[in-house]
Amino acid sequence: MSRTAAILLAAGSGTRMKGTVVDKVLAPLAGRPVFAYSAAAFLQSAIADLYVVVYRDQRQMMELSAYAPTPSVLVRGGNERQDSVVQALAALPGDIEHVFIHDCARPLIRAEQLVALHKIVRREHAVVLAHRVTDTVKEHRDDARLRTLDRSRLWAMETPQVFSRGLIVRAYERVQSRGLLITDDAEAVEHLGHPIALLENGHPNPKLTTPQDLAYLEFLLAASA
Repeated sequence: MSRTAAILLAAGSGTRMKGTVVDKVLAPLAGRPVFAYSAAAFLQSAIADLYVVVYRDQRQMMELSAYAPTPSVLVRGGNERQDSVVQALAALPGDIEHVFIHDCARPLIRAEQLVALHKIVRREHAVVLAHRVTDTVKEHRDDARLRTLDRSRLWAMETPQVFSRGLIVRAYERVQSRGLLITDDAEAVEHLGHPIALLENGHPNPKLTTPQDLAYLEFLLAASA
């Protein structure tokens, strides 16, 4: 029987928080650490047989372990996000067939979305939670001219991003062999030319990036209560 793993990324440096919190994934959000919301959603969904929690340092590991879902493997992260993912993938046992990769700085993920993603990945092998771009987006060219992009074709990527284990491992092997710098896991799969399904998210799922985001996340939590 195939199994599913969830990689929970928590090792980011959080430099754009400008020192307002010691650790953004452990920052208090409506009385609970930010990390605890992602962990709770995954547990509620019951889609994962194993969790790999990627931590930054020993102090953070001790605090995260109190909220980590079980069964969990704790893996130290690398210098870049992609290094952390590679190290987490290497820690997976051989019977894992599908892998969720989630940035725990997005605490508003919902259990029903995780269940839907799990169904899609078994059919499509790659699926990303995303939302449509509603702003007018322009490309600024080297000659200082602007080009308006067709926003009907533009999507903003979120996490989780979910893949068959063999596909995402091959994708990161190519990223490493070519020395590429990527910003999300879907980009790694793009380099293989493999199609990626999108699951449109109709609910806010912002990433905690700046100090102002904490207040916004608390507002969203209160509104959904």
